[in-house]
Amino acid sequence: MLPANLDPTCDHGLAEASVVAGGDPGRRLDLLLVNAPLRDYSLRPRVNDFTLPVLGMAYIATAAAGAGFNTGVLDAEAHGLGIDQTIALVNQLAPRWAGFNLLAPTYEISARIAAGLDPSIMLMLGGHQAKAMPTEILTDPRMRAAAALVLGEGETRVVELLHDHRRRADLPGVMWRDRLLGTINSGRGSNAHLAPPIDDLAYVDRRYLVQDPYLAGDGRLEANMVGARGCPYDCSFCGAAVSANPDITIRVRTAGNILGEMYELRDRYGVTAFRFVDDLFLGVPRVIKAMMEPFAAERVGEWAQWDATGRINVLDKVDDAGLDRLAANGLREVALGIESGNPRVLRYIDKRIDPGMVQRTVCRLTERGIRVKGYFILGFPGEQRAEMLDTVALVRELWEMTDHLPGSFRASVFEFRPYPGTPEWDRLMASGRYTAEQLLAYGAVDLTDEGLDEAMRSRDEFNFSVGIQFGEPPVDEVRRHMADLSREQFARNSARAVA
Repeated sequence: MLPANLDPTCDHGLAEASVVAGGDPGRRLDLLLVNAPLRDYSLRPRVNDFTLPVLGMAYIATAAAGAGFNTGVLDAEAHGLGIDQTIALVNQLAPRWAGFNLLAPTYEISARIAAGLDPSIMLMLGGHQAKAMPTEILTDPRMRAAAALVLGEGETRVVELLHDHRRRADLPGVMWRDRLLGTINSGRGSNAHLAPPIDDLAYVDRRYLVQDPYLAGDGRLEANMVGARGCPYDCSFCGAAVSANPDITIRVRTAGNILGEMYELRDRYGVTAFRFVDDLFLGVPRVIKAMMEPFAAERVGEWAQWDATGRINVLDKVDDAGLDRLAANGLREVALGIESGNPRVLRYIDKRIDPGMVQRTVCRLTERGIRVKGYFILGFPGEQRAEMLDTVALVRELWEMTDHLPGSFRASVFEFRPYPGTPEWDRLMASGRYTAEQLLAYGAVDLTDEGLDEAMRSRDEFNFSVGIQFGEPPVDEVRRHMADLSREQFARNSARAVA
């Protein structure tokens, strides 16, 4: 699979450059940002057709290119590369810096890639795992080439590091290990680097994204966008929980800035569908009001459709006129973190919702022709079998409740997995029953018959587990319900498409 912005019939110089998005293949890369594969695809080929674009990396690449640096993105996940293939490509390209976004489920893969790189390539590390466990990462011998670990938003600090990595001592939230003394050092400087004004950031240069914009199933060209940074909520299992990110200043782009990017994407690429992937676009009342008035004034609903994440407790309080305005302004689908159908579990994970609120909100949205995607988690710590079955029952109730309505409801179900730095991780570690090594032992889970189950195609990149029974139901039972619900959802999707 080649990037949409590269023509395979053209001579791009180095053969390996055909899988690098952005950058000038005629000169050495200053920075190659590497999105590690979620699995080693040399062992089993990637079976799903689409992966979420690496917007965070694209923001960093855009900022670096704007400062004059030759930057590229190697999205090994989107291309379905194996570990050895990825190592070979990076070494052939020989960038000054290789940057990795470290995530708990794929840290081991990233570390294996890093260990195989030429020692002359400096490593730049970031992401949730870097923030949660910086000392452990910097002392990992596989990360011996790490010259900078960047905590939090990286655009301005990455540019400074590319100018001269010795500036790291003047950059807050940048850490490194002294190779001679073995000490862990932290930079200090202006906190302005930690939360750059969000409207001052350049629009994402789509050259750095393999599959964005992309042609969606309905024939529209679609693009992903970020409307805000940070989340004010503290869901116990989530890496974006406010308590896990004390360095993040919550900021929302102005409506004018967002509309400007939408217009640019429409005029340059023909994009008429947008997906807002941040937590706040429909998660804070004042943000909804601030966005929808300009959207209405600009008549966005007449030419565009858009999807967004939302909060059930917020949307439940929006009056009928407000929901009507969302639909009129082009809202096509809302993704809701429902997580559980049991009141006790919902309180335990601090969702601030109850099953009745879920049913009410889903019905009010789908009555207006707005689609709803609900996320659910099975196997929470301490969850009893009956509580898990409440979640399974709620999924089926929501299907039945919305069958006759203009909008539709679909469910996406996951197995609980712990993430370092989250409130749930802290509770599990405080229990004394687990070690960090046990909670970090992520492995890929194949719910299919060797990857051949069509109902699981779109789930290939999401199934990870540490294989621990955290509640009453055994892991196999949790996975059986996941697979059953996923197959039922696939059948419903297929039936709806035929109808």
